[in-house]
Amino acid sequence: MIKLQNINKVYRTKTVETLALNNINLTIPAGEFLSIMGPSGCGKSTLLNIMGLIDEPSEGSIEIAGQTLPDYNAKSIAKFRNEKLGFIFQSFHLINDLSIIDNVELPLLYRRVGSKERKALAEEALIKVGLKNRMQHFPGQLSGGQKQRVAIARAIVGQPDIILADEPTGNLDSSMGNEIMDILLRLNQEQGTTIVMVTHDESMARKTNRLIRLFDGNQVQ
Repeated sequence: MIKLQNINKVYRTKTVETLALNNINLTIPAGEFLSIMGPSGCGKSTLLNIMGLIDEPSEGSIEIAGQTLPDYNAKSIAKFRNEKLGFIFQSFHLINDLSIIDNVELPLLYRRVGSKERKALAEEALIKVGLKNRMQHFPGQLSGGQKQRVAIARAIVGQPDIILADEPTGNLDSSMGNEIMDILLRLNQEQGTTIVMVTHDESMARKTNRLIRLFDGNQVQ
């Protein structure tokens, strides 16, 4: 589902050159739940952003869902990302003045899905994450765990092949974190969704199919 070959990422300023990723080679088959661990600043989020086509490598090739992506035409990449990828962020990124169901519908707006179908798909996604009775609430009325459930619903509403999750349990207590992890595991096991998760939590990482570790931009395990 995801294949990275010889990925290097270098950030340059006028005076400093920083190697963020060094010769990463990684193959993630369809249906795998992979976790990525490592100390802060080791390149985890950079790697996730490259998989998500948010950032581009300095060198190397990317293949996602059978498509090689040699160039970064902004319009075509945005369309591909909207259709194939779902994103879950540690800080939720919900729009506070939109209702929960309107937040979840947002990715479908960019596909020009009709309002009736959009609403039905958003309701289905919210039911899957246990928020059937919260659809008309606003983000400010929810707990942290509930906000992350909304973020998951928004990520899955377009039925993506791949979910990329950056510290999805990082802002939650252990109980809420386990609930969120259970939702991700169900998506992986019952629907076959490929999931890549960055985490600092060893106990969460151990629940996934495979764990890799980064250190100073290098894959060490």
